[in-house]
Amino acid sequence: QVQLVESGGGLVQAGGSLRLSCAASGRTSSNYAMGWFRQAPGKEREFVAAILWSGMSTAYSDSVRGRFSISVDNAKNTVYLLMNSLRPEDTAVYYCAFSKRDYYSNDVPSLLYEFHYWGQGTQVTVSS
Repeated sequence: QVQLVESGGGLVQAGGSLRLSCAASGRTSSNYAMGWFRQAPGKEREFVAAILWSGMSTAYSDSVRGRFSISVDNAKNTVYLLMNSLRPEDTAVYYCAFSKRDYYSNDVPSLLYEFHYWGQGTQVTVSS
């Protein structure tokens, strides 16, 4: 089992920034990826960004590329999501997710079913 604890959500004005953190504990594997998804009211959960544990490979959705930046501190098993130039349409519950990877895999996952553990979610609200 892997436990994920998120922090850093809140209320911010459009154009502002927030940084989300997610710490993983428990039986983390030797090769893994961590990522963020978000879900707005009445919408499906959607991919935001993900990163391999090494930090060497990342993936972003088109809607956040260039504004959001994901990073990982693998010594702390913690992933960060720095969100800049926030827009009202970024308002959602943001979920941290953990993906166990095959030992030699360098692919960055981005699909819901590729992630095996989920955090409880943290609310991000962007006011106009």
